[in-house]
Amino acid sequence: MAEQSFSADAFEPLHVEQHKQVLSRPSLSYWEDAWIRLKNNRRALISLYIVIALLAFTLIGPLVWQIDPSVQDLDQVSQPPWADRRATVVEPYTPWRGETLDSPGSGLRTAQPANTQAVRLIWDVDATAEGGYRIYRNIFPIGPEKAYGLPLGEQFSPDETWFEDRLDLKARGYYYTVVPLDARYQESGEGETLYVEVHNAITAQGAVKRGLIEDAAAVREGDAIKLALHPLGTDYLGRDLLSRLMHGARVSLFIGIVAPFLYVLLGVGYGATAGFLGSRADAVMMRFADFVVALPFLLFMILFKIMFGIGPGESGIMPMLIAMVILSWPATSRLVRGQILQIREEGYIGASRLLGAKTNYLVLRHMIPNTMGVILVTLTFAVPSAIFTEAFLSFIGMGVAPPTPSWGSMCNEGIKTMLSTPHELIFPALFISITVLAFNLLGDGLRDALDARMRSRE
Repeated sequence: MAEQSFSADAFEPLHVEQHKQVLSRPSLSYWEDAWIRLKNNRRALISLYIVIALLAFTLIGPLVWQIDPSVQDLDQVSQPPWADRRATVVEPYTPWRGETLDSPGSGLRTAQPANTQAVRLIWDVDATAEGGYRIYRNIFPIGPEKAYGLPLGEQFSPDETWFEDRLDLKARGYYYTVVPLDARYQESGEGETLYVEVHNAITAQGAVKRGLIEDAAAVREGDAIKLALHPLGTDYLGRDLLSRLMHGARVSLFIGIVAPFLYVLLGVGYGATAGFLGSRADAVMMRFADFVVALPFLLFMILFKIMFGIGPGESGIMPMLIAMVILSWPATSRLVRGQILQIREEGYIGASRLLGAKTNYLVLRHMIPNTMGVILVTLTFAVPSAIFTEAFLSFIGMGVAPPTPSWGSMCNEGIKTMLSTPHELIFPALFISITVLAFNLLGDGLRDALDARMRSRE
């Protein structure tokens, strides 16, 4: 075959820049790619920020708002956050039996300006009141059904036309009704009703004791001062709700995070072992997991409280934690077992076996790290479930007991007065709802971000 000769002009230099391959996306690790997908999920990212804010509220909040959650402010009991904090300085209380009647007029009226120290009522003599008078108080207007409200007391003499109310007075409006009684002490006629607006009052000595002023001589009767600040109001004992929410978050989030972490860890180890062993050992271990699922949680909660010697009215944090760890791991073990059964058939597992890798190395180095996505998603979904379980048990009186605050026990206390002071129930219930929703949305976002199949779709 004849040789062909080529001249140098027949060749052109190759310009590398013209043939450079442009990558469609940068080379990223699995976790870097998952973080990018998580950031693109707005709901999951906002939920992550909410979770971080809740942790800061729990850990840093008590360092900033240093109010003892057990201290009672008796001047502001069951006060909502928007309540007026102004209080009028009054003289110390002195007993009153209707001697000084400096209020002109007729009918039911107040003998002097009403305040939280006392409401003093006077009225005219009723000829039909042979047996005296009965006095009622209500926070709602009196309708045609004549629901006068709470009976405060009785005056058994027709000439005793005065009454002093000092029963748990708050800065709000009250409807007072005086009903005449006949000779048999039965209500004999229409009651006379008076609406009274009660204002905050405090003595100069009380203001000094509570740290509102420094010197009692610096104020005079009738001066206005500001009571202590409670940004979210107070509960039925005058305790600061913001402080109780912060300290209650420590209990709720402790159980909501520690318990899932422990039983997810137990489920990972159990499921990984069952999936790797396979065969009969796998079947026996999974049947035991099915048996644990069938055990009643509340029954074991009661048994653990008895074992720990926790009586009625005492907090059962430790029995609750142990019951969750012992009874809640089977769901995680099933998920991890399924992942291990799939991963152990992969080629790199077989190659590691040929190279002499031991069982512990295969499970801890290859199998469990490749199930981290499922484990993290399971953990984020388990946290709100544990928080809700704690709230439910505390709500029915089997979890955290007063005076130890938790969101569930605060809801239990707030539901008793939800019609008159709804803020005592709204705030702890709102924190529970926000926390559960944030962890659920974060878990949903992590499930999509950690799914390797999502990478090929982008």
